Amino acid sequence: MCLTGSGLSTPPTTPTQSPVPPVFPMETPSPAERVEERRSRSLSSPPDTGQRFSLSPSTNKPPIASYTFNSTSRQRLQMILMLMILLISSLFSAAEEPDSDIYMRFMKSHKCYDLIPTSSKLVVFDTTLQVKKAFFALVANGVRAAPLWETKKQSFVGMLTITDFIIILHRYYKSPLVRIQTSQKLEYNQSFAELYLQETFKPLVNISPDASIFDAVYSLIKNKIHRLPVIDPVTGNALYILTHKRILKFLQLFVCEMPKPAFMRQTLEELGIGTYCNIAFIHPDTPIIKALGMFVERRVSALPVVDVTGKVVDIYSKFDVINLAAEKTYNNLDITVTQALLHRSQYFEGVMKCYRHETLDTIVDRIVKAEVHRLVVVDDNSSIEGIISLSDILQALVLTPAGGRRRDSVTE
Repeated sequence: MCLTGSGLSTPPTTPTQSPVPPVFPMETPSPAERVEERRSRSLSSPPDTGQRFSLSPSTNKPPIASYTFNSTSRQRLQMILMLMILLISSLFSAAEEPDSDIYMRFMKSHKCYDLIPTSSKLVVFDTTLQVKKAFFALVANGVRAAPLWETKKQSFVGMLTITDFIIILHRYYKSPLVRIQTSQKLEYNQSFAELYLQETFKPLVNISPDASIFDAVYSLIKNKIHRLPVIDPVTGNALYILTHKRILKFLQLFVCEMPKPAFMRQTLEELGIGTYCNIAFIHPDTPIIKALGMFVERRVSALPVVDVTGKVVDIYSKFDVINLAAEKTYNNLDITVTQALLHRSQYFEGVMKCYRHETLDTIVDRIVKAEVHRLVVVDDNSSIEGIISLSDILQALVLTPAGGRRRDSVTE
């Protein structure tokens, strides 16, 4: 064997001069005929190993890339293609028929902090405050609820609502003797801790500003409450009070940007939304004390006022009861509902009504624009058929598509 001419200074040899092609570190070099054979090989034939790369020994020709697939790679490619087809199909079907849980997913993607306005009023009461002064403060500030702060515990322990006012009035108006004693206590001595909280205290239901709006809806409906305080878990400060109305109004702002689910085009009767059995109502000559008893016993937030023909002529809500404190007439609860409604502090546009054959989309739009808490379902003669509340609507929009069971329709 001749070893001369093997130095680096020797000119490069041609393919005819060198029987051995250049060696690459990643694989054993292949002859030109094997390259051509590999290029002509079908992809369906049993492959060798993974990806390979080889060069022709000729310096005048560019490198030739050669790829082979094993069975595992082929299966993965087929799986990826199938997934892409399924994804495209689902996107087209979603465009044609939106998912029924779109509002639920919207609620889960937003936090309670998003509902807090830039500027708002929050009234806080200490538990040592006298009951009468507290309710006067609610009226003076135009709010319907206030968190209760206990100094000893340095934390919020409850919520003062109009429901509390109704319970106190109903409880201490049972006899004239008790009424006189209680009115004096209400006016001078009694605090929440002495009069009310010790007897009916329940742990305060609250939520973090970082919790989802879906969690807020679930908490409101599960606990059958109308107001949910947002409390910072770090500082312990109360930031805002969430309501059904605020949540539904926030959703309505973005509804036009979302696909509309098919159930929004269904009627109340088809969806079974609302309360249509054993409806609580009163008459124009019903005494206030009887109406208060119905609020407490039936756990409703409003009582339709029905005349002798069964026609709905007015509605008496819990918020109207606060006028008793404003007018200082809470010691005379024998007046009729008609007399009490003459002292409404706000302009009343009339009873907001709807029909069972109207679609849910129409109902949501009407109740949001009217800024009311419920609609009275009537027939063509304006006779009462049922009640649909904000709780019923949020249940249908958010919890029912999420798999939540339909609760008993309780309008707090």
